[in-house]
Amino acid sequence: MDPIKFNPQTRVFTLRTRSTMYQMQIERYDTLVHLYYGANLGDAEIVHRIVNLDRGFSGNPYEAEDDRRFSLDVLPQEYTAEGNGDYRIQGIEIRHPDGSNCLQLKYRSHKILPGKYSLPGLPALFARDSSDASTLEILLADSVSGVEVKLLYGVFPQCDVITRAVEVINNGSSRIALKKAMSLELDIPKRSLDMIHFYGRHNMERQTERRPVCHGIQTIESKRGMSSHHHNPAVILCDRTATEDYGECCGVVFVYSGNFQCQVELDQAEQTRLTMGIHHSNFSFRLNPGESFIAPEAVLTWSGKGLEQISHHFHDAFRKHLIRSSYVNRHRPVLVNNWEATYFQFDEKKLYGIAKAAKDIGIELFVLDDGWFGKRDDDISGLGDWYVNEKKIHGGLPALVQRIHDLGMKFGIWIEPEMISEDSDLYRAHPDWCLKVPGRNPMTSRGQLNLDVSRKEVRDYVMGQIFQVLDACQVEYVKWDVNRAVSNVYSLSLPDDRQGEVLHRHMLGVYDMMEQLVSRYPDLLLETCAGGGGRFDAGMLYYSPQIWCSDNTDAIDRLEVQYGTSFLYPVSTMGAHVSVCPNHQTGRTTSMDTRAAVAMSGTFGYELDLEHMADEDKKLAAAQIKEFKRIEPLIQSGDYYRITAPGDDHNAVVWSFVAKDKRKALVLGVTLRKYANPPITLIHLRGLEADAQYKETGSGHVYTGAVLMYAGIPLPVPETDYQAVRFEFVMLSCLDTLML
Repeated sequence: MDPIKFNPQTRVFTLRTRSTMYQMQIERYDTLVHLYYGANLGDAEIVHRIVNLDRGFSGNPYEAEDDRRFSLDVLPQEYTAEGNGDYRIQGIEIRHPDGSNCLQLKYRSHKILPGKYSLPGLPALFARDSSDASTLEILLADSVSGVEVKLLYGVFPQCDVITRAVEVINNGSSRIALKKAMSLELDIPKRSLDMIHFYGRHNMERQTERRPVCHGIQTIESKRGMSSHHHNPAVILCDRTATEDYGECCGVVFVYSGNFQCQVELDQAEQTRLTMGIHHSNFSFRLNPGESFIAPEAVLTWSGKGLEQISHHFHDAFRKHLIRSSYVNRHRPVLVNNWEATYFQFDEKKLYGIAKAAKDIGIELFVLDDGWFGKRDDDISGLGDWYVNEKKIHGGLPALVQRIHDLGMKFGIWIEPEMISEDSDLYRAHPDWCLKVPGRNPMTSRGQLNLDVSRKEVRDYVMGQIFQVLDACQVEYVKWDVNRAVSNVYSLSLPDDRQGEVLHRHMLGVYDMMEQLVSRYPDLLLETCAGGGGRFDAGMLYYSPQIWCSDNTDAIDRLEVQYGTSFLYPVSTMGAHVSVCPNHQTGRTTSMDTRAAVAMSGTFGYELDLEHMADEDKKLAAAQIKEFKRIEPLIQSGDYYRITAPGDDHNAVVWSFVAKDKRKALVLGVTLRKYANPPITLIHLRGLEADAQYKETGSGHVYTGAVLMYAGIPLPVPETDYQAVRFEFVMLSCLDTLML
């Protein structure tokens, strides 16, 4: 099967993966129209679905002459522009020197290439070898202005994903202003659809909301300079009847960590248009003749078998073709973070005491969080002064790190390189290095401002300071945090007419800093964070194999946060820890067993004061660590199934991991309430071999896969609120079955 084919007779492009197919056609007047995205239909060309009608107040291109049936206003297209008679949401907007915005994009040429395109300076999926992916480049051009738009398609057949990106090239003779450049546009014929998106707030990120696609425009977006706690840069469109394992669905994830906008419009002809890209608010990119702009990548997948297949496609693609870290399939050390144990109040004796207690129960990595640098006794000072505070850490950091290494543990450290405190030596020396509008008092948050990391000299200085610290001692892990949104958007390094470039250049600067870090220390385990889950996106996964999922470590709230996150991102990317009870965010108390069941469905670690931990809890933690190391390979690489959902009528949130060869299955979850005289709740597993025999390792009971999937098994009747659920199933061999 050729992943990409072009039929010169019909002028149809066909992109195929293992189970999906995407088609477009060069139509009349060299208009690139969208034909189909859905199940793989082999060699069929879906040219019959476009029916042109004369629709009132939908005008026609000049070259159509008297053919009133050909209108860009209702035609399904691949990429559209403002000012050409299509009044729907559109992909690109240009301002020409005369103030006009007209752009008529016509097909000019194409290339089919082996391997996967790359995007300089931007994160993107990659092919490990040329057989993993194929690339299609389609060049559209406006004959009057010389503006060209290169549509990039990357096809990953085995993962069932197609990537989209756009390059805008000014091949004209005049300077233009790029006002909008969406990375993806997708037109869907008449169909009753729901939109699923993932909204939230600090401490309650990626909550799942499903609503009908209705007439008009529905928008999810961030203008905060980061993907944000409030809306994740991803959306799923699905049949109204779609469930986890039934119905057609289409998912899009944006591989970008800055401002974004996703819009869904149901138009006059009942067609749905989806766009995804950089938010055009406060965006204007100047392109001189010969210059180009590259828009970030979007990842697209389709499922005919419900929502879980969408998740499996994204999970597999991100693990294989987005996360570059060697830790993607390696054991990640179980860690303890000192933050909730000490906050800013610590010295080297306290830190060593926590590390010693951690070593005694099998923890492998000690992480020193905020407060180790500059004048940093609270969150309103010190950022930008990346030198060790030896009033807290007597003898310096290398000595402390050596003592921890002598315990046989690894060492990690927290940094926040994108920020500067007004109360810092760096700000006093370089107040011009932050984003700040001249003549105005800045909007502050936690007493800190955003460094202008669009400037190379700022990036080089900050990373140089951090590299001095890391070079002086063996650091195996870095937690990269950012604790405020971007505001006061103005860079002194750019002229007034280019201030619309600042936010994107700022994001490119962040990516450059992270690239410097992971290139300098290729064996480093990097975990990114933004006040918890404020920048949990595919762009970050290109640099770090895991992201701190939320600052909220309450196990019950985490059920909802991790549930929503799982639709898009692998469980192995979710930073999750066992923390102290009563929980610092909610005051809720849950058992160690329950906290561990939730945190094991993530990277797993601890965030509490181990020195003052009860002996009984230490024994439990030691057993949990051994258990996690045993099941970690299945959690990292198995297929993930959402068995029940928060808020449904099961009174439990339950999920499972099934090995790729279906020989093992692990079920974890939490029952929420204990009721008097309760009903019995059955759960139905998915993803097993129906005819195979599976032994439940706890009870020894043997079931067929069909029984587990279709008859179900009862959840244990809870003895208390918030009780952990755990089953493990192992497929029996033919010999084992005969011996029963």
